[in-house]
Amino acid sequence: MRVIIVSLYMYNISSEHLRGKILEIYSEIHSTGRFQSTRTPNQFQMASLQESLSKFKKQQEKCQSTLSNIAAKAGSSRAATNQKGTPVNAAPAANAKSPAPAVKFSNDTERLQHINSIRKAPVGAQIKRVINLLLETRLAFTPEQINEACYVDTNANKAVFDSLRNNPKVYYDGERFSYKSKHALKDKNQLLILIRKFPEGIAVIDLKDAYPTVTEDLQALKAAGQVWLLSNFDSQEDIAYPNDPRVPIKVDDYLKLLFRGIELPRDMIDIEKDLQKNGMKPATNTAKRRAMAQVHGIISNPKPKKKKHEISKRTKLTNAHLPELFQNLNVPGLNFNLCDKEYTHGVVIRFRSPEAFEIFMGSSEYKDEFSEKHSCS
Repeated sequence: MRVIIVSLYMYNISSEHLRGKILEIYSEIHSTGRFQSTRTPNQFQMASLQESLSKFKKQQEKCQSTLSNIAAKAGSSRAATNQKGTPVNAAPAANAKSPAPAVKFSNDTERLQHINSIRKAPVGAQIKRVINLLLETRLAFTPEQINEACYVDTNANKAVFDSLRNNPKVYYDGERFSYKSKHALKDKNQLLILIRKFPEGIAVIDLKDAYPTVTEDLQALKAAGQVWLLSNFDSQEDIAYPNDPRVPIKVDDYLKLLFRGIELPRDMIDIEKDLQKNGMKPATNTAKRRAMAQVHGIISNPKPKKKKHEISKRTKLTNAHLPELFQNLNVPGLNFNLCDKEYTHGVVIRFRSPEAFEIFMGSSEYKDEFSEKHSCS
């Protein structure tokens, strides 16, 4: 009897079926004083675990069926919305795709945390996320499709919805949001037509968001010689200019000489005035720039002239070729024959001390090479 009680305490059996079996065993032992059982305590424990596992599986199947019903209802509502009128560039409906795999609670925690962080972000961050989606895809999205694509719930957040609807980069037709570029272009031909409408040039930055391959088309037009891409000195941004095929003409030489013979004013202000007289707008405004410089105390002083270096005793001369440089120079160690008109080269020899110079003058090399050949006649 003690053994049975201890085993019941150890295994903590809570199953109704097992509890009934144990009561039968207890009554049999109490009546006969013995019991012959074919099951061990481990087998009782395994049976309890199997029953608990079956209950857990039933609960999981119930939760899974609930999730499937919710997904089915959401899909049917989206299908009904899309049937009202789908534009050509509308984003594909979610229910047109293959059915998504079953959601598991263990794998879905990280995604839910990511969605929560996005929806708690500032309004500006959520707007930027939606605009990037519209720019990359160039499709029209409903609020529900935006929520599925980038987890920004515009229906639940009125501030995000209003900001997105009033954004200059977004077009809203009452049902869908799409990206709105500054210039409505679709291909290279429309791009060339637009550039030719701006003979004074159009900024490339205003064209970059027209359509995805606009940068490649600009380079292709430049390579074909149909446009020019030049940099602006003020903003360092490229400007696209049309290259009209009617402009390149052959100019006679006498016209070129007349053009080059025109003397331009030396002052930039006079040049700007002449341009304005001829109906052209100068690219610079020198008068305004000088006035601003005077207001801020900036005086454009002329550059000081560099002082010419004169030859002195401390000037180091090596391999000099001009005799007139040495007319007013009296340097110990200099041996230069100014009397010889055929002499074209001179040599400057520097000595560490007057004693070394005296030793050199008394040497045979000096007498042979200098003293005899370079004496004045």
